[in-house]
Amino acid sequence: MEKGWVLEIVYHDSLPSTHRFLEEGLRGKKLIPPLAIVSERQTEGVGSRGNVWKGLEGNLFLSFCLSRGRLPSDLPQASTSIYFSSIMIAVLREFGSHVWLKWPNDFYLKDKKIGGTITSLISGESVLCSMGINLKNAPEDFEIIDVNIEKNVLIEKYFLKLKQVIFWKDIFRQYEIEFEKSRSFFYTDSLSGRKVSLRKASLLEDGSIMIENRRIYSLR
Repeated sequence: MEKGWVLEIVYHDSLPSTHRFLEEGLRGKKLIPPLAIVSERQTEGVGSRGNVWKGLEGNLFLSFCLSRGRLPSDLPQASTSIYFSSIMIAVLREFGSHVWLKWPNDFYLKDKKIGGTITSLISGESVLCSMGINLKNAPEDFEIIDVNIEKNVLIEKYFLKLKQVIFWKDIFRQYEIEFEKSRSFFYTDSLSGRKVSLRKASLLEDGSIMIENRRIYSLR
């Protein structure tokens, strides 16, 4: 991982989607990594599988991009969601949170979702990651984080930890234990659209799972 890099953080009062804003800027060569976009409000947030992430005020709406050279050399491309999410989990736990990561990219408190991560590769060179976390407000059937933390403090701590040399093998060693919590949940199969139990899934070393004789990757 390249050391000593500087990341600019740009704040907005409101955006339809931090993810789309950064993605369009990267593809149009108007924005270059490393860069982070934060918005106080979000009206058309992007969730997993094309879902909309409701942008209630006071919550975290963060997107950032890094060149692949700033990521650990042993990080599988398909495991960036788990990698970025696990670092956020580590930061939140430093503040006393009991948040955990449901495979592959959802932040949970007990059995309620409080946020999630999506990642994508831009032009084969830049990795784009977006996170939403309910810090202050939650839609119905969702939950808010269990600690009182200021958004800007969380962002600062997150990027400080991200800049450290944390290899995938170390992240995976911890996540392998945490994955057991996911077994009582389901994931939505992208081919059939049906919900599949994770009870009998096998977690592989690159963060993918083997289930029903299929290998499912976590990048999304």
